[in-house]
Parts: sequence; structure tokens; C-alpha cells
Amino acid sequence: MAKPGDYPEFFRFPAPEGRSRESTIRLDPNGTFTHDGAVVDHPRLALAMHTWIRRHPDDGRYILSNGYDWTYFVVEDAPYTVRSVREDGGRLVLALSDATEEAWVPGETRTGEDGALYTKVKRGGVWPFEAKFTRHAQNALAPFMGEAAGKTVVRVGGVESVVGPG
Repeated sequence: MAKPGDYPEFFRFPAPEGRSRESTIRLDPNGTFTHDGAVVDHPRLALAMHTWIRRHPDDGRYILSNGYDWTYFVVEDAPYTVRSVREDGGRLVLALSDATEEAWVPGETRTGEDGALYTKVKRGGVWPFEAKFTRHAQNALAPFMGEAAGKTVVRVGGVESVVGPG
């Protein structure tokens, strides 16, 4: 069944009277939500909030939308985190903070200032999203990583791919 949030015009309606579309919700660099400075520590609510991450169709700002209401929020680093990595049929699969999985595309990966890896995810929309590898997920890559011709490569199922812009 379609929800109001399935239609772009939904995001153009003004906020309900007396309310604002701006919020004090933040997503920190570790993938933890806070509201008014307090950690959102209820596991199911935190997971739900990760599944509500979108971009506003007009301005590209990050929003949380459950399909019936929406609000802007602040992303301090990347909107998603890679929580774990597993090998599946000659490819590496990333488990993301919204409880979805995606095949890793090594060529769409970069290294951040803090040495963390970031990769593109949720590629189907107008604006791309990034996911930051947690320390655990980044360490899980170690058995697959190597170097060839001065470039970082990943080797899975007999196939070698360059990590980052080739």
C-alpha cells in the first residue's frame, strides 16, 4: 500500500501548524543517533531511524521519513555505517546500519582522514549515499586486501579489484 512519502509532492507540504521541519536529531560519526543531546538508546527505535534515512527530493538535505511524516536532521559524517563484511559467491557483502546488505564495489571506496574506509551505497537514487566502515568491518577486510602495482587491491574468488579510484 502506498504511503504519502512515496510521492515527491509530500515533501513540499508545510510542517503542521506550530511545528518545524528542522529537528535537533543528529547522527554522529559512529552511527549513533542523538536527540536534544541524549543518545537514542532503544535498539528498535535506533534501527527504525536508520531505515528512515532519505534525502529531500528538492534540496538533497538529509531527512528522516517513515512515509507519513518527515524532518530534517544532521549527519556529522556518513549517513550509513558498514557493520560487518562477509564473503558470498566470490564477492564481499556489506551489512549496513539499516539492516540491509549490499555487494561491495571496491572502486567506489575512499579512505577518510582518520584512515576509515567509506564506500558508496544505495546507488539507485538521485543523490548517492556513503557508508563508513566500522573498525570491526574494516578489520574483516584484512584477509582479502593486498597490494599490486602500488595500489590497494581486494582479492575475492580469484578476482582482483582496485580499491578506490583506479
